[in-house]
Amino acid sequence: MHRSLPSVLSLLFLASVACSGGGAPAVAPTPVAQAAPASPAPAQAPESGPSARAELASLPAAAAVLDADREAQGIVAADSAADAAALAALELATPDTSDEPQSSHGGGADDLDVVASWDIDVSTYASHERVQYYLDFFQGPGRERMAIWLTRLPRYEGMIREQMQANGVPEDMVYLALIESGYSNTAVSRARATGMWQFMKGTGRMYGLQVNSYLDERRDPVKSTAAAARHLNDLQQRFGSIYLAAAAYNAGAGKVSRGLRGLPAGSVAPSETVDPLDDLGDEESVNNDAEFFRLYDTKYLRRETKDYVPKLIAAALIAKEPTRYGFAEPPAVPPFAYDSIVVPTQTGLDVIARLSGATFADLRDLNPQYIRMVTPPGRSAVVRVPVGMGDSLAVAFAGLPASKRIAYQEHVVRSGETISGIAKRYHVSTGEVRDANPRIPRSGMIRVGQRLIIPTNGFTAETRAAIAATQSSARAPSRSATTYTVRRGDTLSGIAKRYGTSASTLKRINGLSSDRLKVGQKLRLKASGTKA
Repeated sequence: MHRSLPSVLSLLFLASVACSGGGAPAVAPTPVAQAAPASPAPAQAPESGPSARAELASLPAAAAVLDADREAQGIVAADSAADAAALAALELATPDTSDEPQSSHGGGADDLDVVASWDIDVSTYASHERVQYYLDFFQGPGRERMAIWLTRLPRYEGMIREQMQANGVPEDMVYLALIESGYSNTAVSRARATGMWQFMKGTGRMYGLQVNSYLDERRDPVKSTAAAARHLNDLQQRFGSIYLAAAAYNAGAGKVSRGLRGLPAGSVAPSETVDPLDDLGDEESVNNDAEFFRLYDTKYLRRETKDYVPKLIAAALIAKEPTRYGFAEPPAVPPFAYDSIVVPTQTGLDVIARLSGATFADLRDLNPQYIRMVTPPGRSAVVRVPVGMGDSLAVAFAGLPASKRIAYQEHVVRSGETISGIAKRYHVSTGEVRDANPRIPRSGMIRVGQRLIIPTNGFTAETRAAIAATQSSARAPSRSATTYTVRRGDTLSGIAKRYGTSASTLKRINGLSSDRLKVGQKLRLKASGTKA
């Protein structure tokens, strides 16, 4: 019998609070042929100033885009928080073992009837004590999130298996992403490993993933899966065992190499070949999966790495046959599929959403690698859209002036202002301001009265307030509400107008000394004792 884990349970309680009753992300329709790249539209000078802002605010579709964005961000944030808590609990989930090492030799298929077909050796180690422990964990304290993660698997499974097969890796390593991230593209670990496959920046870049202030391809499910498959193949070739490769994926090739060197003579024959993964040399590919479990019985690996393979086996057993372990059969969902368009210059995903007819949530979901919701400046980029929208989008985009591909706003420099201060005001980076204003000297000196272009993509407080003013007829707020939670882009006067009161009244009943608000702040809309 395995011991209870109060700390793990508390983490999972927080996870359930963060996102109770979660579900699978939105899915794309069935695949069709990729859309042909659009022809670049003629470059024009960006429009800015009041007329441009008025034009943006007059678009009813923009309001819907921003509303959907707020909702989508809230759902994603809550779901990511729940994933993070559950994954942290999984990392901490280990029996209290005072007598180590313990026997690592499982009873095999005779002790646990493994009936599914596998291309990794599950049957030999299915009865291993730690595998049994994690089977209990996933069916017990980790059950709620495991059920959610299983609903995400069908969307990505085909794509992942295809990449594994193409790179000579067992297809059942699809389940590695389950214990890494729960198939979440937005997962970020305490060590800042990111995406479905939890790449660190250095390793991601080594396998061709771009990471910068606009783009993080560790979040791209397609590119990160291809990189993970190549990485696993390199490790498998090096160690001759998929389980040693998995351990190295978790801890680094160097730690596994050192551990193997410490085993009794005859188990490993190191060579002098220099391997790019670290400076410890290459291992002869004479190892097998049993070597991992020999290494398990030593103190050469940290507990987290020792338990990594048992977690993988336990998760794989459940994911392959969920109903056998008391989980519902995952829903039948279409695979991860999309059309795409090549945009020749920096373009906002909100613009693509309006042109294609997709929701902004669709664009965020298909393109999680664009962390600012805009493609990088000064280069072409591929943007994914739902299946069936590529052809019409290519035509619409070809006729879109360059000045309409991203929303800009003009700012006139006032006394005492700095680039960093202006950037913070508009919720953009100093790099974005510099990119949009190439005449700013390297010293960063700006002068009073100078006109700067701010690439806002339509998401600044001023633009949000302007768009919110167009929503009143379609989405009138409840006049019976007594409190309001401040969201990004809200202003005191805007809230007052929506709820039929005045800014001065809101300041008085909330004891405010200024009009400044904070996201998440709760405002009373009526004085105590006032009837709705």
